[in-house]
Amino acid sequence: MPSIVATLAAVIAVSQGPAWALDHAVERALAQGHPWSDVVPSTQGASLVRAVVDIKAPAKTVWAVMNDCRLMSRMITSMTSCKVIDGDMRQGWDVREQITRGNMFVPTIRNVVRGDYQPYRLIRFHRVGGDLKIEDGEWRLEALGKGESTRVTYTNRVAVDILAPAFLVREGLKRDTAKVLANLRRESMAVAAHIGG
Repeated sequence: MPSIVATLAAVIAVSQGPAWALDHAVERALAQGHPWSDVVPSTQGASLVRAVVDIKAPAKTVWAVMNDCRLMSRMITSMTSCKVIDGDMRQGWDVREQITRGNMFVPTIRNVVRGDYQPYRLIRFHRVGGDLKIEDGEWRLEALGKGESTRVTYTNRVAVDILAPAFLVREGLKRDTAKVLANLRRESMAVAAHIGG
């Protein structure tokens, strides 16, 4: 999903837990109610984005929010368009076009990704068109406690042509990914509160 979820996960095997070991700093951030994100250099000029957030809402609710194109602009504030152009996620896959508006430093980005869905726990996605050079990743949802909360883990190997130093691009990805996860948490908790009320 931003300028990130549009530029949004590394290829990893299916499992119930996160795609990497969460260290003490990550666990501390989650315990304090904050999303955590990190971006490191990868091969072929790409960046590897890793992020996680705990959300006080069931996985089914979080899943519904994160896959609803109508809600994307609430999570990715630069997104101007999100639409399904092929397939149907209810049948296990779709292709989505997402467009994020640019600014003086970042161009407008058209991103076309195929998502493969395993309901309420895994979305794998990869670039099939658009402006990104590389995008390959996944979202994982893990039920916490008795299922009343969800841990969302995001991984993405992404490369985009931006005329800026690579370290600044990585810092932007890190910051924007954390914002997207915070917004996903807010929207999911609002929906969960509405359903519960």
